[in-house]
Amino acid sequence: MTGTTPSPSEHAHAIAELLAPALSRLADPANAERVSVSDAYGRVLATDVVSTLAVPPFTNSQMDGYAVRAADLSGATGDAPVSLAVGPTSAAGDPVREHKAGTATPVMTGAPIPEGADAVVQIEVVDPPHFIGIGEGSHDAPEGTSVAFASPVDAGAFVRPVGVDLSPGATILTAGTRLGPAQLGSLAAGGVTTVDVRSRPVVLLISTGHELRAPGEPLEPGQIYDANTTSLTAALHEAGALPIGISTPDDAAAVRAAIDAHASADIIVTTGGVSAGAFEVVRDALEPAGVHFGHVAMQPGGPQGYGLALLDTASGPREVPVVAFPGNPVSALLSFEMFLRPLLRSVAGLAPGRVVATAPLAHAIVSPIGKHQVRRGMLRDDGSVEVGAPGSHLLHDYARATVLAHVPIGVDALPAGAEVEIWRIDE
Repeated sequence: MTGTTPSPSEHAHAIAELLAPALSRLADPANAERVSVSDAYGRVLATDVVSTLAVPPFTNSQMDGYAVRAADLSGATGDAPVSLAVGPTSAAGDPVREHKAGTATPVMTGAPIPEGADAVVQIEVVDPPHFIGIGEGSHDAPEGTSVAFASPVDAGAFVRPVGVDLSPGATILTAGTRLGPAQLGSLAAGGVTTVDVRSRPVVLLISTGHELRAPGEPLEPGQIYDANTTSLTAALHEAGALPIGISTPDDAAAVRAAIDAHASADIIVTTGGVSAGAFEVVRDALEPAGVHFGHVAMQPGGPQGYGLALLDTASGPREVPVVAFPGNPVSALLSFEMFLRPLLRSVAGLAPGRVVATAPLAHAIVSPIGKHQVRRGMLRDDGSVEVGAPGSHLLHDYARATVLAHVPIGVDALPAGAEVEIWRIDE
């Protein structure tokens, strides 16, 4: 990060290039993780999944009604209905039976169509429009029962053929598919019990600061609760990563020790210790290892760092990508939003970006002309956006915000009513 101050988009491109090899390894089928379908919700397939059976595996009924031979009802009319004797019932779970010509087989939705029948007439158009003597402990209609049909039926009506959903050898889902309810249901219907999914990035999250204490611990003068570990752990989970959260004091040796203890992490993310103060421990610990530090033309979130850190591990030297954010909670969370969230969500099979729109400002604002300013805001009922102060310490404003409003480089003031780009963060 030398020379001119990079814009947020330039810095985002640099982070994308830094992480590309690590994220590509995670997407490589050779590094896939095999999991049970019951544990696969939200994961991304590393390989295609092929069906080994037909779905459905037998011809079945799409409706509650009567399975018949279409030829037996060819002459049926309202004035001259065709009456058929009721045969044995075919209910869900029953074996496939034989259908006798000149009869009507009561058939339930999803139940096998008996061999010899080629159509189903829904119960609502049969006379009577309800099953006779079936249920309440009785599987079949009483002997001698008959029903009447007032119109013909086309062969194939309301019949689901074998394999209409999937045939043996057909691809159920392709590599890169994110597994949600419908996808998992399709796998289960195909008898699939395990799948190969992309490995999730393990992210070592290090929050630095002598002043930090875990929520719930007593606070001494000059101490604050650690918000970054909580917020960024949640953000990493939401983006499909596996975070390991650690808090360290302002001590370069402690930072290096935390990294050494988790040297197998795919990515290291740090907060704090990246600016120009006297206790910039992340910079002290990682600049000698190859990480670059500087500023991005963004407010909040100007101080940033990134690079491949050369680490000495038990198995030998290893380069690990490092993304270093500022320590102020809003700056850290906005940095994650701008530079890391889209990359992690993309490899997790999620939409990488926020929903982008424009909205008029509810009031005038000012912005540093040489920086891209990101303001937390709330959409009003009239469609305008009310933005809060730009301070990097105002986490409560961020917690209440529904949008992020972007003021580009080169703009120093905007009047009320001016259109600004907004990202929806309330989804």
